[in-house]
Amino acid sequence: MVTGEQEAAEAESGSGGFWAFLKEIVIVVVGALIASTILRLFLLQVFLIPSRSMETTLNVGDRVAVLKFGGFDRGDVVVFRDDLEWLGNPDRFARPWWQEALTFVGLMPDVATNHLVKRIIGVAGDHVVCCDAAGRITVNNAALDETSYLYSDPAGGQDGASAYAFDVVVPAGRVFVLGDHRTNSADSRCHLDQSVGQVRALGAFPATESIVGRASWTIFPFDRWRGFATPETFTAVPDASGPAPVDPVVTGDPPPC
Repeated sequence: MVTGEQEAAEAESGSGGFWAFLKEIVIVVVGALIASTILRLFLLQVFLIPSRSMETTLNVGDRVAVLKFGGFDRGDVVVFRDDLEWLGNPDRFARPWWQEALTFVGLMPDVATNHLVKRIIGVAGDHVVCCDAAGRITVNNAALDETSYLYSDPAGGQDGASAYAFDVVVPAGRVFVLGDHRTNSADSRCHLDQSVGQVRALGAFPATESIVGRASWTIFPFDRWRGFATPETFTAVPDASGPAPVDPVVTGDPPPC
């Protein structure tokens, strides 16, 4: 026979078990959120590709994992903040607070609407020219073979290195970047007329401190799962012949792109 005191004790025990279980769930969830946030802030961030400028290396809708450690160099695909406002007024990219919160803790990929993804062609001090007699970009007088990554259309036609000529020396603390889909990319070439303060053409060269990290692999869609390595052609590029200038050196008129 169960007494009233026994029934009360069993009810209290059951209630205590529920709250203990709930406490464990909360601890697990909070711990996972903390781990996810640390991962995103210091190690790896996932971005959703919104444009065609890097086809077919990265297609619209691809999720790409970007490593925030290990550095970057010529030939690497990088994601960088749009501090130069190539995309226009950044306020137009505002999203609901809950999306921003989920992105911050790493539970939603960053849609990259205030970031850009491009390939580094030149680093500080590099002399980047388009084009040589064979239609190739040269970096420190070394010609690039870009056929392994430049966009090819469904009929097999491949983009050229650039429809616009340019001749630049990359300033200190900056990079010169191009999209792999050259005919559909408003990249460094197209901002050589953009000054920052009194410095001519500085708006064409993203700062290294704006770079979030190096694209490491595509994680979705699953049929496009792949890793990224620095194209072999960049291994033949020599170091710059001298120190990087403080300001960009641009020869000729800006391209009309």
